[in-house]
Amino acid sequence: MRILIVEDTADVAEAILAALGRRGMACDRASTASDARHFLSAESYDVIVLDIHLPDGDGRQILSELRRDKNRTPVLMLTAEFNVSARVDALDAGADDYLVKPFDLRELEARIRVLARRGAGAASARIALGDLEFDPAAQTAHVAGAPVALTRREISLLGLFVARRDRIIAKEKILESLFSMDEDVGLNTVELYVARLRKKLAASSVAIVTHRGLGYQLTVPDG
Repeated sequence: MRILIVEDTADVAEAILAALGRRGMACDRASTASDARHFLSAESYDVIVLDIHLPDGDGRQILSELRRDKNRTPVLMLTAEFNVSARVDALDAGADDYLVKPFDLRELEARIRVLARRGAGAASARIALGDLEFDPAAQTAHVAGAPVALTRREISLLGLFVARRDRIIAKEKILESLFSMDEDVGLNTVELYVARLRKKLAASSVAIVTHRGLGYQLTVPDG
């Protein structure tokens, strides 16, 4: 899951980045409206966390621009304003959700997961692929009923494969989905994580197939 955090208060942004990073989410941070527009022009995101008050503009203007351009990426607005009208304005501008500062990071994480599932059109129910069962809400995986111990980033990788099952995913796409722009990693890191996940799913009926020069594909047995 790739998240854009648009927040100018350094300690708030750093706390969000740390919390989401522990959950295996790849996060980019913009501290100004200008930075946010730069990131949005270069990358696609699963969810955008957008502060209303920015040093060089209003987050609601960025939201309006996204919706005007038919960009339906789920947006969660952050605001320090308690009055109802500010929150109503954000929702009317096209926000999918909002949180009032200060907030509990656990609630933010939960709301982001809900928005990501909604944006992907994913159901909250468990997904069964052969004898592999993946729960996107609980972020867990089981093979033949037995739990599979996966790190947060391995869970994110598995979620990417499940969402695009039977399709080839380029290494570059995996890299973009798992890591933020400021993480100094390359395609060899993707190979490492795929190898780890493949090993942990070795006992299952699904397979991660390498297509040389193209990427990887999660294949599921018929029936």
